[in-house]
Amino acid sequence: MYSMRMIGIAAALALLTACAGGGPPPGAATSAGAGAGAATMAGPVPGSEEDLVQNVGDRVFFDFNQATLRPDAQTTLDRQAAWLARYPQVRVQVAGNCDDRGTEEYNLALGSRRANATRDYLVAKGVDPSRITTISYGKDRPVALGDNEEAWAQNRNTITSVL
Repeated sequence: MYSMRMIGIAAALALLTACAGGGPPPGAATSAGAGAGAATMAGPVPGSEEDLVQNVGDRVFFDFNQATLRPDAQTTLDRQAAWLARYPQVRVQVAGNCDDRGTEEYNLALGSRRANATRDYLVAKGVDPSRITTISYGKDRPVALGDNEEAWAQNRNTITSVL
């Protein structure tokens, strides 16, 4: 019993000594950890995939059986074009996607038309076409699961990704 009490007192003293040892206050950057803490606090790296997703938006949505850009899609693509102008070294891929209705062939073609419409809009806004590749996944890469309008609407999209 006495030895357990002594061990407890010794542990408490060691803890107090360590806490009072003059280390940096909580939240202060140290030379060893400044890089990691600063990167986390500063947000995504400019020109990165995370920057595109968080600060611009990486996807636009389409109406059922359509490849025509809606006004909300154009607004997002305007932001993407401005972002791409800021980072001329960045190349992107535009992936066209569909909901799970329709045949595989039809959805691959529709996804391709959606990806091309997105690319063409970005090019019209001044993005060099050599910086943009397109691909169609048809209905093979859903972002939302379910057989209802809410899921289908989320899956009718193009997603712009940094290469």
